[in-house]
Amino acid sequence: MATSKATAQWDGTLKAGKGVMRPAHAGEVGFTLGSRFEGKAGSNPEEMLGAALAGCFSMALSLALEQAGTAPTSIHTSADVHMTQDNGAFLIDTIDLVTEVEAPGLDPRKLEEIGKETKKRCPVGRALGGVGSINLTTKLK
Repeated sequence: MATSKATAQWDGTLKAGKGVMRPAHAGEVGFTLGSRFEGKAGSNPEEMLGAALAGCFSMALSLALEQAGTAPTSIHTSADVHMTQDNGAFLIDTIDLVTEVEAPGLDPRKLEEIGKETKKRCPVGRALGGVGSINLTTKLK
């Protein structure tokens, strides 16, 4: 099976430093304390995690819909990654996934059923088993 690779570099102190995350086959993504916790420009590890989950889920849902006899035209998934602090430790406690699907002849109940099953099988979602909950909302376009 495939092995995916990424690296990260952090230079300086927590408050004054800056970092770069580098997926092996994509551009580098800069991050700082400000971009992670203060809404400043740049990205953060949680956004990268959300993007990975949204991408993995979308691909897995495409396959599941095809196998159910409904080929999708498009799937758009967003992930809101919520982080809290508990006794000084930062925790990702919830991820809200919202997926919007365009697929001829698919009804909302069938999409919800296939979406729930796909969420259980998505490899990135499974790797995030320590997250308190991953909530899924499905919508048809």
